[in-house]
Amino acid sequence: MSHTAKPTKTNAARALDRLNITYELRAYEVDLDDLSAPNVARKIGLPPEQVFKTLLTKLNDGEYVFAVVPGDAELDLKKLAATAGARNAQLAALKDVEPLTGYIRGGVTVLAAKKPYRAFADETIELFDIISLSAGQRGLQLLMAPADYLRATGAELADLTKLPTEEPA
Repeated sequence: MSHTAKPTKTNAARALDRLNITYELRAYEVDLDDLSAPNVARKIGLPPEQVFKTLLTKLNDGEYVFAVVPGDAELDLKKLAATAGARNAQLAALKDVEPLTGYIRGGVTVLAAKKPYRAFADETIELFDIISLSAGQRGLQLLMAPADYLRATGAELADLTKLPTEEPA
């Protein structure tokens, strides 16, 4: 008989506890060759557009901000820059993500990050009753109501994604 151990609480989960926010921790098998949101979505049984990925980005003035976008979409850096009041934005260098946030790739979350960077969430986050985000470690997702996530993170809603590139006819 096999059973899965109860997932350990992460700092992100403890931050939600302090705010009296209801959430579910859902563990999944990590595939280091595929840390993509669609793969995580498949493993936890949710559609990819309901599994949000958190990306650390750097604005042209040196400010770091989080962008939270659906797992099946691509972040539009131009839209993010405009929303954040910057000329341009780029993804933060992978080597900088952990020192800046305290989280490793595949486990980045706005909740309980090392520093309270501004956060922007794609407006589609409000389309769902439940969304899933990293709980702050690979192999563990937080499932919660979008309104609670926005309250916990102070994330600003914006249109942050670009349409998938269309194939030439």
